[in-house]
Amino acid sequence: MSLAPRQAASSLALFPADRPGSWLDQGYEPVLATSWRDCEDVQLSVLKRRFEQMKESVVALERLVKRQGVRSVDSVEDVLPLLFDHRVYKSYPLSLIEHRDIPKLNAWLDRLTTHDLSRVDLSGLTMIDDWLTRLDEAGMLIGTSSGTTGKLSFVPRSKVELPAWTRSYHEASRATSGVDPYTDHVDTFFPGYRGGHHMMLKMLSLFNIPAAGGPERYHTLYQTHISSDLMSLAARMQAAEDRGELQKLGLEPALLKAREEMITQAKRRDQDIESWFFKLFEEFRGKRVKLGGSFGDLVRTARSGIQKGLKPEFAPHSFIMTGGGMKGLKDAPEDWEGYVGDYFGIHNIGMVYGMSEVMGMSPRCSHKHFHIMPHTIPVLFDRDMKMLPRKGAQTGRYAFFDLMAASYWGGFISGDQVTIHWEEDCPCGWKGPRIGPVITRFAEMEGGDDKITCAGTAQAYNEFMDFVSQV
Repeated sequence: MSLAPRQAASSLALFPADRPGSWLDQGYEPVLATSWRDCEDVQLSVLKRRFEQMKESVVALERLVKRQGVRSVDSVEDVLPLLFDHRVYKSYPLSLIEHRDIPKLNAWLDRLTTHDLSRVDLSGLTMIDDWLTRLDEAGMLIGTSSGTTGKLSFVPRSKVELPAWTRSYHEASRATSGVDPYTDHVDTFFPGYRGGHHMMLKMLSLFNIPAAGGPERYHTLYQTHISSDLMSLAARMQAAEDRGELQKLGLEPALLKAREEMITQAKRRDQDIESWFFKLFEEFRGKRVKLGGSFGDLVRTARSGIQKGLKPEFAPHSFIMTGGGMKGLKDAPEDWEGYVGDYFGIHNIGMVYGMSEVMGMSPRCSHKHFHIMPHTIPVLFDRDMKMLPRKGAQTGRYAFFDLMAASYWGGFISGDQVTIHWEEDCPCGWKGPRIGPVITRFAEMEGGDDKITCAGTAQAYNEFMDFVSQV
């Protein structure tokens, strides 16, 4: 038997086409030891099946399929005109948020999932948070964006995806940190809110609390949940306030009061984080911990601690899981990881690359690249939205198909510019296409909201967007 057939047989055994959510059941090791080229056939098989399953059961996709004239998916290239861009998940009229028109919001979201949301009892709902909680109770797991562009995105995930999503998160964490979250529970500290419907907070609640060993071992800066209602109207409320017209929006007094409290809290956040971390240093001196937070949070805390002469002393095998960039910190040390590691006495710093719209996490290896696992099919576009070759090192707009998405369409065009190395020659030994180490947001480079010219026919896509935004 030749080498190629043995590889194909091994891949088929490791990646059954009917169960992509199970591909990490044996851990990340065999997955990251398999070449992406040996997974292409089984990935395409899943992609074909997802298309057949959803082309008539996800209303938005059904409309896009007709507009783009796609009859079948026989290659990755065939699915490119059907990738959703970031506008789709926030394509509802803003007036629905302003007037809290929950029934119409629900009808809009119903077009993006295979679940029948028309059967959800919406009686008595006047707030976005309460609507999302009601959907969770009905089997959904809707995660929102932060709303920095002026509108919240709503990603229509459900509990159907939860087992695969959980496995992906934990295996990526284990790969980058060496710590098994299933068996090795560690007191965890996150300098943010306790929870909320924001996708990151939802993930932390779902995954980090069990990994810590229970709610009592998961420590957060604030004990409250962040409000989706406030996030959904933050930009609108600020603009109205600047014009002296905030009261004209007709918002509930409780919402206005919550906004004032959040603004006050935001102004003292740096001081709160500092006090919280320094309290942590004393209470957990000599103990093993897991620290979270953005790069900026960690650098600021280290810098302040050095100035005050406060030095933590955690037990060996403590570790840091971080991400999220510098969050406005302009003068970070060039070797910020070394700076943070030296201060905290923790040099095991793990990271994963991901986003709200994809369940597959890409763990960072020892050579600071993020390796894409096979349940995500990556694609790169140039500035003209033409697919770049899957060879060598290519830099462009990152797009993907999430094969674990079983109740909504997993094809998405991101706002990230990345470099993908397709040749599997990373010194760490892991296989798979790898990203990094630099990841840039197009909106940051271009000074505003990111505009995407779709990979398919522009007129057809615009007609599709007109349809999906109507309620």
